[in-house]
Amino acid sequence: MDLDTTTGKKPANKMKKLLTILLKILAAIVIVIVVFIAIVFVVDKISSKSEAGRIKPYGQSVTVDGKNMNVLIQGQGAETVVLLPGLGTGTPALDFKPLVEELSPFYKVVVIEPFGYGLSDITEKERSTENIVSEIHEALQILKIDRYILMGHSISGIYALDYVNKYENEVSAFVGIDSSVPRQYGDKVVESPIPSSVITLLKESGLGRLIMKLSADPYAALPVDDETKEQMRILSYKNFRNPTIVSEIENRSPNFKAAENLTFPKNLPVIFFLQPNSAAIEGWSTLHEEQVKDSVYGKVMTFEGTHYLHHTHSKEIAENFRAFIEEVKQDSR
Repeated sequence: MDLDTTTGKKPANKMKKLLTILLKILAAIVIVIVVFIAIVFVVDKISSKSEAGRIKPYGQSVTVDGKNMNVLIQGQGAETVVLLPGLGTGTPALDFKPLVEELSPFYKVVVIEPFGYGLSDITEKERSTENIVSEIHEALQILKIDRYILMGHSISGIYALDYVNKYENEVSAFVGIDSSVPRQYGDKVVESPIPSSVITLLKESGLGRLIMKLSADPYAALPVDDETKEQMRILSYKNFRNPTIVSEIENRSPNFKAAENLTFPKNLPVIFFLQPNSAAIEGWSTLHEEQVKDSVYGKVMTFEGTHYLHHTHSKEIAENFRAFIEEVKQDSR
């Protein structure tokens, strides 16, 4: 049998030894990965349990469709403003806090936390516009709130189109805060860049928490106290991609499609507060101007900022909103 002339050993033995070393290295890497994931998983479960005990209740609970929906009410004004959140907002009542504080001296402000949001229960019911709108309306009916101004952020602009047409006699005006419009994506199918199954896996494994910890703190610059920021972090992770939110994400395309032929009633006062341009959507301001072109009272205002204008421009939003409503009242006399 041939031998390696430089070592006098069989080549097969050399290859076998090399393969053994490679397998040991591979096994060590696998063990490290498994141990790492196990540690992340355990830390996540311990942290979640600890955080659950640190959640501080706020608002009040109303029973809608047999489940608890959380609602925050602040202010004693004669007119009522109902605030609706953007998609996936972890804790709407706290997210809207700067704006609520600007509005509540003049209005009764009601922040709805739909199912899956804030302190509200999750639900297995499909997150269609019809179901979401019906649940919000039922909550307001239970609270005996039957005349109000609807103010919505982001995707609530889509739900609001359905809402104001169904309950036209209840809604006295609509205010959009960088709110979505039906044709903003053109003919594209609205999809999440990361599949829901992957997001769910990240959440369940604890890797989602690690990613959030390593990412920039989205609440660091908010004009709220540290305790509120901490509650926002806890509730945002608790509600991050829960089954109800996942259902809402999966229903985005049909919900946008269903709103394509809807318009705001001609006599309904409508004002939009927008960032001038959206990096993701071309002609952002123009799309909103198109929505109010036939309105008797329609207005579009822009502020330099991000999608969350109510974090950075709550004072300007409140002041211009009040001026707009006063204008409408003067013209109606």
